[in-house]
Amino acid sequence: MFKNDEYLEDLDTIFEEVKFSANSFVRLKILATLFEKPQNMKEMTDHTGLSYSSVSSNIHDMELKHMAYRENNKYYLTSSAKVKIQNILELKRVICLLNEFFNILDGHIVDVIPNESVAELYLLGKANLMESSGVDAYRTYNFIEKCLLDAESVKCIMPFYQEQFFTVLSDLISKNRDVEILVPKRDLEVFEEKSGIEYLTPFNEMDSFLLIVTDSVMILGLFMENGFFDQNRLLTSKNEESLEWANRLFKNFKKKNK
Repeated sequence: MFKNDEYLEDLDTIFEEVKFSANSFVRLKILATLFEKPQNMKEMTDHTGLSYSSVSSNIHDMELKHMAYRENNKYYLTSSAKVKIQNILELKRVICLLNEFFNILDGHIVDVIPNESVAELYLLGKANLMESSGVDAYRTYNFIEKCLLDAESVKCIMPFYQEQFFTVLSDLISKNRDVEILVPKRDLEVFEEKSGIEYLTPFNEMDSFLLIVTDSVMILGLFMENGFFDQNRLLTSKNEESLEWANRLFKNFKKKNK
């Protein structure tokens, strides 16, 4: 059997499992209840507000589907059911995130972000969209500069030269702070000449993105489809999961561009 056939069979199986779970309000309530913690029949009926007969017949069907099992008079979700529910919750987080940050994704170049990092976008669930306004046109750049000034360590992908950023980065290097900078290979000489920073790592991407990860904050900026960097919008977060995502993005991008 070809791998594509195996993939389609797996997809059919997943579809049937999701269909079985999602086409019954009763099963969804039971799944949500058991996902929180194992419960006996009385606890499930009290928690869900469903009748004993409804809970009993549906939990029996879930046992037959290997989604739940009984032990010491309590019902538990199987490991595979827990994983599937967790994946659904993560997918929901990604969808909510994409809706919330539609302004920074729509009309922007995002296919340069490594697939591994795209798959973990749900980790940005607590990130914020920062936008400049007519009153404060330099809000995003001033924010970046302040974050760099406060940094103990910095990893950054700098797709363009910005003097105020490199002045701060140069100062951090002189203070023996941990600083790693990736810049476009085609402009490496320009970056070296203008910044005076000796250690710059080149990357090969024609189109990229701005990424800054310090010990306390992550900042992501994208290019628009017309080729210009969108200096009016940034994704930023101090959340630990977001910092983990940004550090892995830096690592993935660096590895991809070796």
